[in-house]
Amino acid sequence: MRRTLLLTATLLTMALGTRAQYARKTNLPAVYIETFDRAPVTSKDFYKYCRLYYVDENDQLTAYDSVSIRGRGNSTWNLAKKPYKLKFNNKEKLLGKGYAKAKKWTLLANAGDKTMMRNAVTSAMGAFTSLKFNPAAKFVDLVLNNAYQGTYQISDQIDVRPHRVDIAEQPYPLASEDDITGGYLLEVDGFRDGNVVTTSHYQAPVRIHYPDEDEIVARQTNYIRNYLNNFENRLTAIDFADPEKGYRAVVDTASLIDWYICTEVSANIDGFFSTYFYKDKQDPKLYWGPLWDYDIAYNNDYRVRSEQGLSTTAEAMMADIGYNGSKAWVMRMWEDPWFQQTVSRRFDELMDRGLVDHLHQHIDSLHALLGESQRLNYNRWGINTRVYHEMVLYSSYDQYVADLKDFIVSHCDYLRQAFADRRPPEPFVAGNFYYRIVNARTGKAIDSNATQHTATAGRESLDWQLVNLGEYYQIINRSTGLALNDPTSGVVGPTVNVGTTLNTVAPNANSRRQQWMIVAQPQNLFNLVNVYSQHVANLQGGAQADGTPVMSYTNDSRNSVSQNRLWRIVEGDALPAELTAVSAPEPEAYALAYDASTRRLHFGSSTPEALTFTVSVATLSGAAVATFTAADGCTLPSAPSGVYVVSWTVGGKRRSAKLVVR
Repeated sequence: MRRTLLLTATLLTMALGTRAQYARKTNLPAVYIETFDRAPVTSKDFYKYCRLYYVDENDQLTAYDSVSIRGRGNSTWNLAKKPYKLKFNNKEKLLGKGYAKAKKWTLLANAGDKTMMRNAVTSAMGAFTSLKFNPAAKFVDLVLNNAYQGTYQISDQIDVRPHRVDIAEQPYPLASEDDITGGYLLEVDGFRDGNVVTTSHYQAPVRIHYPDEDEIVARQTNYIRNYLNNFENRLTAIDFADPEKGYRAVVDTASLIDWYICTEVSANIDGFFSTYFYKDKQDPKLYWGPLWDYDIAYNNDYRVRSEQGLSTTAEAMMADIGYNGSKAWVMRMWEDPWFQQTVSRRFDELMDRGLVDHLHQHIDSLHALLGESQRLNYNRWGINTRVYHEMVLYSSYDQYVADLKDFIVSHCDYLRQAFADRRPPEPFVAGNFYYRIVNARTGKAIDSNATQHTATAGRESLDWQLVNLGEYYQIINRSTGLALNDPTSGVVGPTVNVGTTLNTVAPNANSRRQQWMIVAQPQNLFNLVNVYSQHVANLQGGAQADGTPVMSYTNDSRNSVSQNRLWRIVEGDALPAELTAVSAPEPEAYALAYDASTRRLHFGSSTPEALTFTVSVATLSGAAVATFTAADGCTLPSAPSGVYVVSWTVGGKRRSAKLVVR
């Protein structure tokens, strides 16, 4: 039962005494808890009855009878400043409008976080992103059985209800015809507490928080277990990156990406060890969040020093050093180019929207709010003693807050580059410009005679027109009108007969020696790969001197790291109007044919010399099967029966045809 104490004539004497007894200690609200037997709270398994008095910012006192209290947490329960869980007789709007009406609430001690604000800051970060449900953070001074306990945070119990995880509640008791597709509140829980199902592939321990352990039936457990196994089967399949066949078909990608970014920004080494996610009714997707238990995040966990050998997590990714749980899922997702691209782009977007400033402003606001209370708290508990996993110790509260802010800046700077480094390279697409092709090592550009020269302003012999031939480019010099050419003779192959110096010759778009693949590499660098020789353009010896030749060189795994083979393609002057429409010639008449008896795929044409374009064969899911030049054809002896897609680009147009192999 709840009662608000008002200053009426009959209650005046009692109210004056009560208000004197239950008064705020600082600018924060105060919570007074008195157990019925006046004994301390010693168990996190069994509740004790108590009375609770809440004094808000306006000094209004609200009393609650028949409340229950017990301990909570795992290792944090063993600390001197203990966290608690409250359970009211009836659902209460303890924090007022805009917050949950619920029986269960938490009192977080934040004992291992000297700022006492990491959980609150993380909740604010979740709200800055697309995450829907972010735990409350109301700071209070707590007195338990007349003993001052310190600064505490009232927060939500993570459960299913409005203003918490607001998804469909399932009927109880459950009837045979009831829909059991949702809601489900789940947690990858490394502690394996409660009602846990283990996934079939990664053996992830998934705790079912809702439906409650004492209400859920086997039909519901089997449904969500099978659903999670389907998610893992999609994630581990060969076509896992396919948006329809892979894991993305059963994942809300917006919440997945933002949850993951928040885990990395916070540097929470336990972010995968404990991961909340949920599924709603009649919704095929898993949603990620809420963010919970971040008091040892933001470089506040010395275990990385002893176990990972790091002095700080400022330059580390949790995907590399975090504890397992959902980490295996994330590491598999990092193999998906979509995930690589989306994480980097979304993080750039959040940074450009002011993520760091937003977190700093929230920290500054909490710093001011907690000023009086933290002084009382640390008079009680001490500020420069390690009580849990603290990475650093200071002598003042201000130093801890400054350290938190500094870490966010340095870590976000690191993540921006780290995500960019894992981002798949953007393919090159030529516009209506001349370009300079600049070596990554020397910073000098390819000249009209296929040697390097200092990138001098106005030197037109350094400018090249990149003529789109569909999948390839022809590279024509602005000054001479000649095309970059690979004159390698004899047997050719990626690592065969390398070392010939490139030259320039009269343009012929049908000559494969003049056709170049521009292959994207990290950091906006590119390789030039010749279609005929299959070699890369390489600056001889990486020498600095003007006149150093560019060679036809080995095409292998060093393409992405050897600066001699890496080039920047720098946009220059606009092309004259008469040059902007240049494209590859298309054969006058040609046809694709397939001989089922020999399983040979080939093209016929009235102008066979024009069959210079490249053809690719792929499965319907996009897996590559073969690549060949149209004039050569291709035999598919090992391809299993099924439907394939044959595609090619010619005359700047993409063509495709279905091929049925029996």
